Amino acid sequence: MNRFFSSDPLWQTAGLALVRSTVGAFLIYHGWEMFDETIVDRYLSWDQFKHPYGKFLVYSGKTGELIAGILLVLGLFTRLACIIMIGIFSYITFFLGKGIIWYDDQHPFLLVLFGLLFFFTGPGNFSLDKMILKKN
Repeated sequence: MNRFFSSDPLWQTAGLALVRSTVGAFLIYHGWEMFDETIVDRYLSWDQFKHPYGKFLVYSGKTGELIAGILLVLGLFTRLACIIMIGIFSYITFFLGKGIIWYDDQHPFLLVLFGLLFFFTGPGNFSLDKMILKKN
């Protein structure tokens, strides 16, 4: 019981791997939307995408979400995946949204924070990065 209330990490490696993989799975789910024309058309109906580069922005954002999600689930090139994720969700928060991170744009901003978390902590022990880059 003392360990539960201490300031020491509790199942840090497994916990980080679980959260990283879950965030990656959410990104895969949302990135997969690019294969559904109905959903893409709904995005393209937004005023922010009613310009010549609107379709490019939607597909590049969804592709980035899908790629970053796959990389996060695998724990492969984790920091690169985090940079992609931070870029996409910062754009969503501050350019597509109003930047009201405490309410309206809270969910995309939380993904920015998760990106920062894994950028600074790395993928953890349960990752392909750890297996590939293991020092002998």
